[in-house]
Amino acid sequence: MRTTTFTTGATAVAASALLLTGCAGAGATSAGEGAVRLTVAIVSNPQMQDAISLQDEFREENPGIEVDFVSLPENEARAKITTSVATGGGEFDAVMISNYETRQWAEYGWLENLQPLIDESEGYDHEDFIPSLREDLSVDGDMYSVPFYGESSFLTYRTDLFEQAGLEMPENPTWDEVADLAAELDGVEPGVAGICMRGLAGWGEVLSPFNSVLNTFGGRWYDEEWNAELDSPQFQEAAEFYVDLVREHGQPGAANSGFGDCLNHYSQGRAAMFYDSTSMVSTIEDENTATVAGLNGYAPAPVAESDYGGWLYAWALGIPSTSEHKEEAWTFLEWMTDRDYVRTVAEEYGWQRVPPGNRLSTFEEPAYQEVAGAYAEPMLQGIEEADPQDPGTRPVPYDGIGFLAIPEFQDLGTRVSQQLSAAIAGRITVEEALAQSQEYAETVGDTYKEDGR
Repeated sequence: MRTTTFTTGATAVAASALLLTGCAGAGATSAGEGAVRLTVAIVSNPQMQDAISLQDEFREENPGIEVDFVSLPENEARAKITTSVATGGGEFDAVMISNYETRQWAEYGWLENLQPLIDESEGYDHEDFIPSLREDLSVDGDMYSVPFYGESSFLTYRTDLFEQAGLEMPENPTWDEVADLAAELDGVEPGVAGICMRGLAGWGEVLSPFNSVLNTFGGRWYDEEWNAELDSPQFQEAAEFYVDLVREHGQPGAANSGFGDCLNHYSQGRAAMFYDSTSMVSTIEDENTATVAGLNGYAPAPVAESDYGGWLYAWALGIPSTSEHKEEAWTFLEWMTDRDYVRTVAEEYGWQRVPPGNRLSTFEEPAYQEVAGAYAEPMLQGIEEADPQDPGTRPVPYDGIGFLAIPEFQDLGTRVSQQLSAAIAGRITVEEALAQSQEYAETVGDTYKEDGR
């Protein structure tokens, strides 16, 4: 990992966090005689909702611990968790964070080193985590958060609609091929869009898929000297391609569509293709809720100039250093990320609902292979092949694929995403969006030049 990603910004992040809406409530409190009540902040994705519904299982195994969840949409959760952890607010005993925050916050001393707790937990087997995820959640070999689920990205598509239209998905599609397919499939049935992709502003929303497109188109945010390149031909080409594809053949109201919106849109049969996180499978293959279950094909993340087009991301759980109940918090984290939890979800809801992409042992389960045969291999391959230190076709001074692993990216990425979303909405042109974004990026790049990093 490049040291430049962690040698700046702790003060800036803490200061900006103060501007965000704070959390109500306090951390762990007594919960009856001899019991401890933990407050855990999570993102309200489907897999986390399953964890909430399974709390009776945790209580039976750990009668001295009660868990209260603060469950929020992604953008809100990020703001509240960052506020609490960066300012030492102490509201939470465990927090759901990603591989973006983990290493930075560990360097700042905001997170507990989990490795001693992991090493003392018999049978936990952290070596079972997919290596690329384990490494991205560690500093100097010690894990500071543990993955609840891991993801790369791939393209899913409706095999029935492809057959109906007489089309075939290439084994390794390019973005140009995907755009052509989206044009052919747009309106193949009433109310069916050619493709669904995020357009909602947010550095963890539209920029996740956009950055993977940018990387494979040969674009980058900065050159090796921290000169901003958002006005470069490669960045311009990627942005115009993304905006045109979503505007011309994407879902209605694309500028307001985040991951959850697209997930619902595709799972209910309103799009022919969906490019996004591999974690989508827990929802789109759920026969109880998804109208497209059993009708999906899967292809690797599309490419342009590179051989790899996906991303690497993890929703993980960490313990803020301010928690007064670290051992109890680890007991909960251990339960929620152990291989036994995967089996608990499978028994209760079926193997298609287990948290995907975190443990190698899950992919070895015959029952999982039976239900995940169509997507298990491209999911695992996408996660294993991701290289955050070499995200595109040209050298960069930062790490990260769907994001830049620098503290300033929360603000910078949000600002640029707002410009990109406005272009998708048709309020400004791509050229106008990138001109303003270039100014934002230059301001950040100049601080790195001044510090000689």
